[in-house]
Amino acid sequence: MTTTGVAVVTGAGSGLGREITRALLGAGWRVAAAGRRGDALREAVSGADLPAPAAGAALPVATDVTDAGSVAALFETVRGRWGRVDLLVNNAGVFGAGGAVDEVSLEDWRQAVDTNLTGAFLCARHAVRLMKAQDPRGGRIINNGSISAHVPRPKSVAYTATKHAMTGLTKSISLDGRAFGIACGQIDIGNAATEMTRRMGQGVLQADGSLAPEPTFGAEHVAAAVLYMAGLPLDANVQFLTVTATTMPYLGRG
Repeated sequence: MTTTGVAVVTGAGSGLGREITRALLGAGWRVAAAGRRGDALREAVSGADLPAPAAGAALPVATDVTDAGSVAALFETVRGRWGRVDLLVNNAGVFGAGGAVDEVSLEDWRQAVDTNLTGAFLCARHAVRLMKAQDPRGGRIINNGSISAHVPRPKSVAYTATKHAMTGLTKSISLDGRAFGIACGQIDIGNAATEMTRRMGQGVLQADGSLAPEPTFGAEHVAAAVLYMAGLPLDANVQFLTVTATTMPYLGRG
């Protein structure tokens, strides 16, 4: 297993990003927690359940991943504080407005693309530049895909398109990073229990038009999976990892 280092986690103020951030801090990583809401970021990196050294290892940075200047400032802040980046977790994302292809507005489409896809690209671009230049060279990127990177839910064209595109981004970074000691993998998550999935207990639209409740599983298990991926030496990589609630309608969906 590799030693810990410097991590950047986007979407760190809530949900899976918060869980991943706290797990990395608990494991001894120095973590730049990036997200839009500074108060949520500060809460995410504090608490009596974190080990005492974690307080000095956390760097909350208010960031809008859809804004190129904001992303550049995030990585410049991390470089100035710690001099390197060993891990980027591209977690920030939105489901956005639901709808079929003829129902989604251009504005809503662009919001999903800008956040889920372009945001991940912007962060990866800066992370890779640092990873190529730093000594020792290299690092790892973990992209948060989704079950929707494989199969869509009904009326989710924008979200599904961005998550399929995330797989292409993962593969391209993985290929282009080989010569520089940069590994890139993707974790595809189905129904982890967060604020975003709370509604699933009341019923979710299925492919046959019915509404059905769907099971969830603890978000801490996603964080544990990310810790495993992040802890590998750079000559080993989890290219794709899928973790779901065991009985969610995924295999055979529809």
